[in-house]
Amino acid sequence: MSFAPGPADPPGTSRSTSATIQPNILRYLVVVADGRGIDLRPLLKQVGLDETVMRSAALRVSYRQGSAVIRRALELTRDEHLGLEVGAAQHLTAWGLLGFALMADDTLRHAIETGVKYQNLSGAMVVWSAGVGEEDGAFVLRADLPDPGMDPAVADFLVEEGLASVVTLSRLAVGPAFAPRVVEFSCPPPRQSDLYGALFGCPVRFGAPADLVVIDPAWARARMPGRDPVTYASTLEMLDAQMASRRDQQDLLEVLEISVAQSLPVIPSFGEQARRHATSERTLRRRLADCGTTYEALAEGVRRERVEQLLLRRELTLRDIARRAGFSDERALRRAVRRWHGTSPVHLREQMLRGARHTD
Repeated sequence: MSFAPGPADPPGTSRSTSATIQPNILRYLVVVADGRGIDLRPLLKQVGLDETVMRSAALRVSYRQGSAVIRRALELTRDEHLGLEVGAAQHLTAWGLLGFALMADDTLRHAIETGVKYQNLSGAMVVWSAGVGEEDGAFVLRADLPDPGMDPAVADFLVEEGLASVVTLSRLAVGPAFAPRVVEFSCPPPRQSDLYGALFGCPVRFGAPADLVVIDPAWARARMPGRDPVTYASTLEMLDAQMASRRDQQDLLEVLEISVAQSLPVIPSFGEQARRHATSERTLRRRLADCGTTYEALAEGVRRERVEQLLLRRELTLRDIARRAGFSDERALRRAVRRWHGTSPVHLREQMLRGARHTD
């Protein structure tokens, strides 16, 4: 089976730090949590995403921000299958222009292929690829994690959310009778496997080699009720322009992140970064705002990543880590780690080292 992947990020881009993801998943996560009487807004504010910011159509979040909110939501709800409910709550309108293009597409298969091509504009936090099976031409959509080292609970949430949203949106597009031939998960069988069959309406397998949805050829050929070739073509032109703009934004964020990482423990001033880019501070600040971030947030993300890397090195003391990450002293390091993780550097180190042992 051959898969056609969507566009990958440029080599070296720190997807965990860069704010490049539309926060659709987080918006629906808030809605689902509200329905359970759990308010995630204080948590969003803690990672720099207050309500005003979350309403912005230009907002982008980082994998780090998204993962932190998802991890905490899983803890608060105590629901290991929260991803299924968040995926089932979604609608194509949340994808904005891309959702409109999918509704105007010709067939379900082509709409899914369009979604894969422009997945970086959809708010997806997994990497999608699509292909045709070798036996009977079944259409297969596969989800892969952007980082194999991701927190396992967050990884399970993202895969469940992704596959559930695909089936939910397909039903909204071609009719409630739609069901895949089979859905496969790479995770072990869960305690409540009946939830999966009820949602997907088809056999669900666990412990599979990959996470994927298999769609019968007849459903793949199903015509989209709102198909309109002219509208579809004109919408793709706008999506191509958005993709080009996004690549420019990623390039800018990557260059700045590398610059900060290479300069630690000293963080270059904003004025110095503007001079390096041969631009004014005002222009650089506006370009970062277009990316949904600030230089201060970007530098803090890089420094946070450096602290987490250093904590995995047992031979380093907290004083060593504070110095190498550009903190004035251990107290400043402790305050930062508590702000980021809600715990002390010592406790965080213990958690990370335990996690590293479990993955070895």
